[in-house]
Amino acid sequence: MSLLIKTHLKLARISIKENRTRSFLTCLGIAIGVASIILILSLMGSISRLISDQVKNIGADLIVVRPASNKDAMTGIIGELTASNSYQRSNLAASDIETIKSIENVTAAAPIALSTHAVSTEKNTIGSVTVLGTNADFNLIQPLALRFGTFIGNNENVNKTAVVGHTLSLQLFNTTNPVGKTLTVMGERFIVMGVLSEVEESINFNNVDFDNVLILDIKNVEEISGMAQIQQINVKAANTDSLAEVSNTIREQLKEKKQGDSNFMVAYGDEITHPAGSLFTIVSGMLTLVATISLVVGGIGVMNIMLVSVAERTHEIGIRKAVGASGQNILLQFLFEALILSLLGGFMGLVLGYILAFFVSIVTPFAPYISLQILLVTFGTALLVGVIFGIYPALKAASKNPIESLKHYR
Repeated sequence: MSLLIKTHLKLARISIKENRTRSFLTCLGIAIGVASIILILSLMGSISRLISDQVKNIGADLIVVRPASNKDAMTGIIGELTASNSYQRSNLAASDIETIKSIENVTAAAPIALSTHAVSTEKNTIGSVTVLGTNADFNLIQPLALRFGTFIGNNENVNKTAVVGHTLSLQLFNTTNPVGKTLTVMGERFIVMGVLSEVEESINFNNVDFDNVLILDIKNVEEISGMAQIQQINVKAANTDSLAEVSNTIREQLKEKKQGDSNFMVAYGDEITHPAGSLFTIVSGMLTLVATISLVVGGIGVMNIMLVSVAERTHEIGIRKAVGASGQNILLQFLFEALILSLLGGFMGLVLGYILAFFVSIVTPFAPYISLQILLVTFGTALLVGVIFGIYPALKAASKNPIESLKHYR
């Protein structure tokens, strides 16, 4: 059997060498589809690793409370990207913060209430700025590097102070140090008390771009907009050993407080990273569809070339059958050739995909991500394409009549 396989491989190699240009173009069709998949998987793996590293750097004692959705995955993702829809789904309230803080082994709890407002200064006005309503605990749970000034503080009589992101500071004040200057939101004036340092990664589990954010105390957000719809609550546990217990207690107490309404989720560990990068999930889904179409086109190219090869080698098939080759032997010969073309295309796609991922990493924070799973998906996909689109030409070759085949000449 091993000798037969070696023979089939040798014959396939000879056939491919004899038609180098045709074989290369066939492999290229497969390579484009595989490269697209590699690029998508590499980017998604990089984003997942980036967010996981952020959570690990913050600490393993982090718990996140988010609104839940009983919708299907894609509808839920789109809902997260639609602000109004997100507001309607969230049943988290400012009073939940105090409930969570009263739980044993909870050392800090900070809300994330995102909204969009026009912000103006004496020099500039920006019509759409992301405003983050939170409290002083936010900087205890996820310490933000401050380039100038200090973070907002806890105070019963909350002063109207703000912290601005690095890029937003330049856009509003034309300077990186506007501490002490004022800005206006919804007719209310706020004094800038801190400026965040520039961040390397804009993607994070909070879904906040800290370079372009205006941070206010959540009480101020409630005053200027009439409400502060909370999309997330970050909770810091006393230690990692109490994570499961604290999470269960939060879930039970919030459910009791909301009279049985459990339209929220409590996550910790790897679960925290799942909802992040919702936009990338949608984009990757669309790109995967395009990559699948590319693979189908490449597979059709493989089938077309193999049908041409069968037609050109009809006389050869007749000779092989005349000297005792079975239909199964002929089928395997041509199927092996299709598989080799697909695998070569898969290898070309692997190299091309990571070259593209490298160039993408130059302009984005997403480093190329390599894993055994990606390699298995790559070559598994190539093999599947080879089998699906190579089986028909192989069957056609195996079913040829040897006498009629011997009469055929190129």
